Amino acid sequence: MLETQTRPLGQTGFSVGPIGFGAFKIGRNAKIKYPQPYDLPSDAEVANLLDGLIDLGIQHFDTAPAYGISEERIGNWLAGRDVPLLVSTKVGELFEDGESRYEFDADSIRRSVATSLRRLRRDVLDIVLIHTPHDDERILKESPVVETLQSLKDAGDIRAIGLSGKTAAGAEMALAWADLLMVEFNPDDLSHADVIAKAGEQGLGVFVKKGLASGHLPPREAIPFVLSQPGVSSLVVGGLNLQHMAENLRLATSALQGS
Repeated sequence: MLETQTRPLGQTGFSVGPIGFGAFKIGRNAKIKYPQPYDLPSDAEVANLLDGLIDLGIQHFDTAPAYGISEERIGNWLAGRDVPLLVSTKVGELFEDGESRYEFDADSIRRSVATSLRRLRRDVLDIVLIHTPHDDERILKESPVVETLQSLKDAGDIRAIGLSGKTAAGAEMALAWADLLMVEFNPDDLSHADVIAKAGEQGLGVFVKKGLASGHLPPREAIPFVLSQPGVSSLVVGGLNLQHMAENLRLATSALQGS
């Protein structure tokens, strides 16, 4: 296990290492934005990968209902292990029959949370993020999704809530109620730089997604850049290659030690 620095995830009470695992590729390989196609791993390959990530010291896994069978696979793996693991999942986007669809009404959100609890085999969800398409501002304004998640948090089903949106304006709106944000940020996309800094100043946690631009940017360049941004708590990186994840973690650890 690498000696990795952890830091508080805002005021959630959670601590995170510099790299989290994005669990998209263990559950879905259709309608992808990665440069190369891939086969879904077997159950044994998933178990070996997740075991290896824990051995490396990566203790945050990010999943979603829209990631195919990802939640179920993480839950099945967790059923046979007692490991300290922070799991973030999402509501709003579903992927069925090869297409995404979105549901932000109160009943759908409650049903999604109940399904994630069952799939992940947990009594409480650590983190639930609103998974929006590009019109995230409209969804936050016009749907009851925020109020529904707040009520589920108050009821003890969720520990922390936030937004995994698309626009900087949507992320700005979420600063008023979120415990944390998940935003896109990399050397080729600086659109969320200001809101990341604001979130940090307000004590919110910030996960960065697409820090490697879905595999289009070299990790040696992108990882130190992302983690040097004031306000960033952790970078979520997907993949099926344990050696690549180990190298990503080494790059992140070296970048933080040198900062």
